[in-house]
Amino acid sequence: MSNNNKIMKPIGKYIVVKDIQETVTTESGLILSGEDTNQLRYKRASVIAPGTDVSVIDEGDELYYDKAHSFTMLIDTPSFLSVT
Repeated sequence: MSNNNKIMKPIGKYIVVKDIQETVTTESGLILSGEDTNQLRYKRASVIAPGTDVSVIDEGDELYYDKAHSFTMLIDTPSFLSVT
């Protein structure tokens, strides 16, 4: 991901991801609000950059991550998540 010609390069087993905003519906067809979806433990994201020790995940892949094992980084304007 380039922002003002800066490239974020995670080191080791870390993966930098960007959340994918999606509409979540229940099996009965109810659409969950944004507040309700924030209660969900697992979230979907797109990989911005895999770490140096990560060989099976590539930039642009989509994955689900555990919200409890991630932290948010604010660099300039966009926010990114780092997942282990």
